Amino acid sequence: MGARISQDRPLELSDEELSKNGLRSSNGEAKANQSSKQVSLPHNCEDILKHADSPVDVSATNIWEVLYAGVSLNQKRKAKTFNLQKYWVDEQSNCNCFMVFAKNLSITWAEDKRFWHWPLMKESSDEYLAIVELLDVCWLEVHGRFEISNLSPGRLYEVVFVVMLKDPAYGWEVPVNLRLTSPDGCRQEHKENLMEKPRGRWIEIPAGEIKSSTHKNGEMEFSLYEYEAGTWKKGLLIKGVKIQPKA
Repeated sequence: MGARISQDRPLELSDEELSKNGLRSSNGEAKANQSSKQVSLPHNCEDILKHADSPVDVSATNIWEVLYAGVSLNQKRKAKTFNLQKYWVDEQSNCNCFMVFAKNLSITWAEDKRFWHWPLMKESSDEYLAIVELLDVCWLEVHGRFEISNLSPGRLYEVVFVVMLKDPAYGWEVPVNLRLTSPDGCRQEHKENLMEKPRGRWIEIPAGEIKSSTHKNGEMEFSLYEYEAGTWKKGLLIKGVKIQPKA
């Protein structure tokens, strides 16, 4: 997903589709800034969709519905079919958004059934998502990477871990560390006290923020960890890491 395209491709829309998307006025005349009937696809969209699990026709009249709903990426790179990433477009800003799922994160001892469990969570009527549940560890270490050239340029993005604390949960008296490292090596670091967080529902824990640019590329790295205290921990579920424009 690291390649970039030099120019976003304009999408031709029919009169009906223009009207549906609010790009043609009620009297049938196009708005001045859309008189050419062209709406640009989101940044790097075609290149991103090359990694979709199923082919996506960017010339289809329902392409915006598909992009708003989201597309699974890279699932077929592993022998077992687990979702690794999801790509969608924010309806308000038309900016790219991504979810890096737990199966695409590097988690210490993740494959040891004594310490971590991989239950399946129903995402839709025909799709299940592998999440990871911490059973008992004293060394918590989770890392992930993402190519920032696929972010919409000129926007401030937030990077958040999507997690849940499930009772009986213990060992969270010591705050966990969050870190976001940009491709140039700059780091943002802070601590979060999970004891203060609600139980039994998905919450977002911020790792940091990054400003996207057409001149920036390379992978950023995000981390969640705590191993210095030596306390045993239980009850943390990780869905993945969400990368989205900050409201």
